[in-house]
Amino acid sequence: MIVTREWLQEWIDISGVSTDELLKTLNSIGLEVDSYRKIEIPKKVVVGFVKSRKAHENSDHLSVCEVDIGSEVLQIVCGAKNVAAGQFVAVSLVGAVLPNGLEIKPAKLRGVESYGMICSATELNLPKLNDGIMVLDSSIGELTLGKELCEFKAFSDDVIEVDLTPNRSDCLSIRGVARDLSAALDLPLKDRKIYEEQDGLLGIGRLLSLHSDDKINAKFAYRAFEIKEKVSFDLLRSLRLGFADLLGANFIANLINYAVHTTGVLIRAYDYNKICEKCDKIALKINQEKYGNCGIYCCDKQISLAGISQNAEFKADENTKTVLLEANYTRPEIIATATGEDKSLKGDEQLYRSVRGSEPNLELGLDLIFANLAKNESVNLYAGTQKIAPQSEVSIVSFTNNEINKKAGMEISPSDIVKILKRLGFEINSQGDLISVKVPEFRHDIANSQDICEEIVRIIGIDNIQAKPLEFVESNRLNQTFFDYKNAKNLRQRAANNGFFECVHYVFDDKEKLSEFGYAPCKIEILNPINNELNTLRPTLINHLLSSAERNTKNSKRAIKLFELGSVFDANGVQSQKISFIASGLKNEQSLLNSAKPASVDFIYFANLIQNVIGKFSCEVPQTLVPFLSEFEQANIVQNGVKVGFIGRVDNAFEAKRDLAKTYVCEIDFSALKFEKIEAKAYSKFPSISRDLSLVVPKSMRFEEIKKCINSLEIANLKEFLPIDIYKDENLKDSISLTIKFNFQDMEKTLEDDDIAGIMDKILKALNEKLGLNLR
Repeated sequence: MIVTREWLQEWIDISGVSTDELLKTLNSIGLEVDSYRKIEIPKKVVVGFVKSRKAHENSDHLSVCEVDIGSEVLQIVCGAKNVAAGQFVAVSLVGAVLPNGLEIKPAKLRGVESYGMICSATELNLPKLNDGIMVLDSSIGELTLGKELCEFKAFSDDVIEVDLTPNRSDCLSIRGVARDLSAALDLPLKDRKIYEEQDGLLGIGRLLSLHSDDKINAKFAYRAFEIKEKVSFDLLRSLRLGFADLLGANFIANLINYAVHTTGVLIRAYDYNKICEKCDKIALKINQEKYGNCGIYCCDKQISLAGISQNAEFKADENTKTVLLEANYTRPEIIATATGEDKSLKGDEQLYRSVRGSEPNLELGLDLIFANLAKNESVNLYAGTQKIAPQSEVSIVSFTNNEINKKAGMEISPSDIVKILKRLGFEINSQGDLISVKVPEFRHDIANSQDICEEIVRIIGIDNIQAKPLEFVESNRLNQTFFDYKNAKNLRQRAANNGFFECVHYVFDDKEKLSEFGYAPCKIEILNPINNELNTLRPTLINHLLSSAERNTKNSKRAIKLFELGSVFDANGVQSQKISFIASGLKNEQSLLNSAKPASVDFIYFANLIQNVIGKFSCEVPQTLVPFLSEFEQANIVQNGVKVGFIGRVDNAFEAKRDLAKTYVCEIDFSALKFEKIEAKAYSKFPSISRDLSLVVPKSMRFEEIKKCINSLEIANLKEFLPIDIYKDENLKDSISLTIKFNFQDMEKTLEDDDIAGIMDKILKALNEKLGLNLR
């Protein structure tokens, strides 16, 4: 993207900004300066006026001209074909040294004296404007004879080329670059009325009617003008287009190139009389194409594809009399999709801009063209604009000042944030700490608060953000779902290690069988069950495990250990995770190790297996019995004082109905289990001492009461105690003899008999006073 200082000056006052500061600012805001050139016209190159021209007597291509330079009239021999009387020209006086090193001296050409040289643009190191001399006009300023060209701003300009990343299409125009400089330099954009429509003009409605599909999502604006006589582009704008390498072959091409490069609006020019010879008044129809882009049609003829290509047959050229101008805007993602999906769409010079994003304010570009034409008597303008402008989607991004500060790494005041964003074209609305911005339509790259922060930081300048040491902290990305997965995996692994085989069943179950187990039916009905036996959501895993154990038994398996971890649903349909176990028949299959006579599973054996899987737990007598378990062999599983499930033997009636041998089941609420990290604890280096205590205990008393009584004493050196023997005879009548083994150990010394005796006396006293128990 090429800009010049004087071109920018039309949109923002940078007269007080040095060239070095301007270049540095462009670099700091992300518009990287690729090249810079200072335009300097040599001294002694002045404005001259060709008073007369006559052919050279001894040459068929030379002309002898009288050139007035204000202080005198010079005779200059010129070889340019386009030199003519009445022209203002650039004259190199005797003594001038041109950029190519040529020194101007008095000369005699084919016998005629010549005192100077009429210059072309290239001889002054300017862009090539034509094939002859450079003709001056008032667009560069007031033409005073003898005034040096280096005094004109048009000939003492700075030409800057900036590299733009593909997302910065908003800066593919002079106005776009000026807008960024406005924010960076804290200077306002000039509030200029580019064009004011004159009264008395014929309306464009005489020439054009416009129709469109309801579905189109592009914008269009049309204007027209008529060329009465041949028109030439003025020098100032020709120079600028030359610097930007955009100078076209004819007036209309230059007019459009200038407006597009200045405003960023995509504009096409049609030869009105070529569009349709049948129609007195052209009716254009805009249709949405296959991939969302728009085609412009007249009488079923496609004259262009918006933002992609134009039918050369209808393009305005140097012979066009009535010009129809079309400004258009289509979202860049639509153009990219259309050209990407349909390889037959060959784009023209507009595709580069449209696929990146053009300026949506269409009348801005058209106004600039009409402003250049308004004072030209060789052109008739038509009044009015034919438009199609569907409602655009509004993009709102909300953020807080603290959020921007954290992302930027520095404190930025809310007033500075608002000022910068307003300069860049954002609309601001703030409520307390929350700032909401309406993203301008020309900023296709702004989607979130990160993009907003980037805009603020680049305007403030990355060099102005105080450097801080890098604090590299890896955030913990592990969540409860991950931990549940890991814990479930570990449970499965431990279950398999203890001889259990995993089952996976449907989450549906048989409503009739579940009612036999005492489970209330789920309120959520299954409208289309798989079959009659899977007609409700399961409230337990045990029914399926019993069915699997039954199938294994029928297949001659005598030692059956199964488990399942899965979802269950309560009566209200609330989902939870449970893990269930079943052990049926023998402890092991027959082998030499057990002399082909393995024992049957029992409560202690099964409970130890479960403990190996879920960790230590205690059993408590349930307040409410599980109906399908034996009332004599069932318990609640308690961990850390919390009930996590139940364990017990299947009732004889259920075993018989399922043709099962002795069977034990367990079901545990997965979410109630505590998967705490194992903490290493110091162990005593001193020996332990054990003592036995035989008590006469009523048959009706549970060991749990004795356990609570002993634990209430909080004896520090008592490591564990457990029942080891039960004895009864005729003398004890309604009592039994219970022997309890106590293990003692101290962390700092070896316990002596006297220490142990004192503790045992304390225990015996408590058992006697609280429970009435005595030694046997």
